[in-house]
Amino acid sequence: MSPLEAVEIPTSLVASYDRAFGAEGRAWIAGLPALAAELLERWELRRDGAVAAGEASLVLPVLRRDGTRAVLKLHLPREETTAALIGLRTWNGVGTVRLLGHDPDSGGMVLERLDATRTLTSVEDDDVAIGILADVQARLVSVPAPPGLRGLGDIATEMLEQVPQAVTALADPAQRQLLRGWAAAVAELVAEPGDRLLHWDLHYGNVLAAQREPWLAIDPEPLAGDPGFDLWPALDSGWDDVVAKGDAPRVVRRRFDLLTEVLCLDRARATGWTLGRLLQNSLWDIEDGRTALASSSVTIARSLPKS
Repeated sequence: MSPLEAVEIPTSLVASYDRAFGAEGRAWIAGLPALAAELLERWELRRDGAVAAGEASLVLPVLRRDGTRAVLKLHLPREETTAALIGLRTWNGVGTVRLLGHDPDSGGMVLERLDATRTLTSVEDDDVAIGILADVQARLVSVPAPPGLRGLGDIATEMLEQVPQAVTALADPAQRQLLRGWAAAVAELVAEPGDRLLHWDLHYGNVLAAQREPWLAIDPEPLAGDPGFDLWPALDSGWDDVVAKGDAPRVVRRRFDLLTEVLCLDRARATGWTLGRLLQNSLWDIEDGRTALASSSVTIARSLPKS
């Protein structure tokens, strides 16, 4: 493919940006083909496959001038983009996809190409899958968070301030009490928020097969904090399939046990911070107009070991 060949923007990405960012998103999407063409030419990248897209980014498989396989990733510059760059530079390919280039003006990145067709969802044995994820996560959280990232202490404080109003939006008194309980768990931990570099979204779909190593993480949304706050995406991975198999509490407990063992976490703290993550998700849901807690959150909370 020629670098100057027009880039067709997937309709799913157009819809996602319209929904999430309104006029700003539509304007960015309108300029995306020109931006892609400009960066392809500047970095002497040759297209090498079909366009792909996630919720917030366009991904172009490319070949670098030396023939190295890579991807060009484009997304609207936001706080999360800056955090991702800080995280990727700090990890420097240890446990994560390697950052090969970055445009500070647009936020565009050139990244090591992984096998997007093979995520941890392809591993049938859940114990094997969670073990792989835990090994990757242990490498990530072994690194102290560098300056420039949001801290869990500030996030937790903001959540606790939102709880009294958010509780009133829940229709079920039992769920109101549940939300208060999650907030109480966070209140006990907020003074010691931790200082590790967290991925914040490490689920099965964000661990891809690679050539440099068997498995590497992608799409971090880094912050500084306690690794216990980073367990929920793994506990929730493939949730519909977990529920369909009919024993969700057992799967959650097994995943939690394996994660805390490999990461050498205090189980009581890990339980408390996981409840904090459920609190965060629920506050976002309530802000979006929901009046009930997600059933997955309730099941996970009830499946965790008591602190």
